[in-house]
This record gives sequence, structure tokens and C-alpha cells, in this order.
Amino acid sequence: MKPAMPPPRGSVMPLPAFSDNYIWAIVRDGQAAVVDPGEAGPVLDMLAQSGLQLRAILLTHHHGDHVGGVLELLRHAPATVYGPARENLPHCDVRLSEGDRVALPELDLDLSVLDVPGHTAGHIAYHGRAAGQEPVLFCGDTLFAGGCGRLFEGSPEQMHASLQKFAALPADTQVCCAHEYTLANLRWAMAVEPANRKLQQWYRQARQLRDEGRPTLPSTLRLELDTNPFMRTQQAEVARAASQQAEGVLDTPVAVFAALRLWKNNFK
Repeated sequence: MKPAMPPPRGSVMPLPAFSDNYIWAIVRDGQAAVVDPGEAGPVLDMLAQSGLQLRAILLTHHHGDHVGGVLELLRHAPATVYGPARENLPHCDVRLSEGDRVALPELDLDLSVLDVPGHTAGHIAYHGRAAGQEPVLFCGDTLFAGGCGRLFEGSPEQMHASLQKFAALPADTQVCCAHEYTLANLRWAMAVEPANRKLQQWYRQARQLRDEGRPTLPSTLRLELDTNPFMRTQQAEVARAASQQAEGVLDTPVAVFAALRLWKNNFK
């Protein structure tokens, strides 16, 4: 699947990588930044085909499928690397934590940083404006369309709190997830909420997009709040389904989230 070439002014677009990763490219006026380049090839191809200059690399967490292309990209371009303050990265020029900002006027980019531990201990996300598009969220592996990241280093309490930070953002925020997991996630979500008509509609739309070889992303925060069980832990239907699956009473949203995460881990 080839990414569309950016329009003359600017765009935010996913570059397919590996089997199901997306590297997000932020392009404006001959300049580019990329988010989570797990491999360098797709980025180098885009730069060569479009005559773009790489100015910045933004990282959300330390996993190899998000940082593996950084050193090779730096051999080709003197880009500035931004990343989480508390994670071990192959290279990082500017260490970031919640409250920091990344401002790159040449890309019409102004992003605020959120600490979102759960998937990893020091995971961050970027929210704001990129290539003139606003609001946009680069969330790494914290939030997926219809799902969320596995808890490799964090706790259910941390991940639930991180997702609640996202829930407080504007509903029209474009959600730029790092993996094409949408269809599998939505099949699970329909097991949680089989009567959710917005979810059923979204699954049909997502399946058509994939049949056409197109990304299902970006999602929107409004869509996730309407269809993603991990963002809906306070909805009665979701809590009831999680309690039935756990065969016990779940009396807090965090307990509901933990049961949902375990359910999703084992869902076939």
C-alpha cells in the first residue's frame, strides 16, 4: 500500500511500515517530520520521491518498531530527535515530558506533550497542530482504533488514567495511531457491545477501507468515545459485559478496564 503524495502546502499522512505499523509523516512546503520511524525505508522513499527535507523525528516510546529507523535516518539527514524523557532511546536531542511543547514553525507544527504511561513506563503523546491540521493526536501505542496498547510496563490504573487524558481532548481530534489493528479490535469491541449501532457501522466502513487497501486511520476521538470499549468503561453496557466476562462484580472504571484488557488479550 503506497501512501498518497502530499499536496503542495501540507498534510499529515501514514506511511505503512513492517506488516501493520504506521509512521506518521508531517509535510509542509518541502519540509517533513516523522513520528515513530520503526524502519527508515518508508521515510527515505518518501523524502526521495517528494524532494522533502527531514527536519524532525518525534518518538513516543522506546519499542524497536517505533525507534528502529532513527539512526539510519540521521545518517541521511541532520534531523532533530524529540522523545520521552524517561525512556532509553537510540538517540534523542530533546527530552520531553508533560507540559513541554514542540514548535516547528516551518511545518506549522505546535504540539503539547502528555505523559501517558501504561504501554511503557515513560510513554508520551503529542497533541495540537501539525502541517496546519488541528487538533491532531500522535498517540503511539497508547490508543488504537477500537483498542489500546498492552500493559507491558504499566498498570491498569496508569493506562486508564492515560486514556482519560485523551478523553478530555476536543472530540474532533484526529487520532493518529501507530498500528493498523482496527478490524481485529472492532471484532472484539462488537463482542463487548453487540447492540452498538455506531460500532457496527464503523466496522463495515473499516472493512471496506481495508478491502480497498486504504488505512482506517486517522480515527477521531469522538469515534473512539462512541465505539472503543477502553474509552467507555463508565457505560453500563460495557461494565455489564466486562463483569460477565470476569464472573464477578467490577465496582470501578479501573476494574472494568482491567477486565476488558484481560478479555482483549485472550480474544480470538
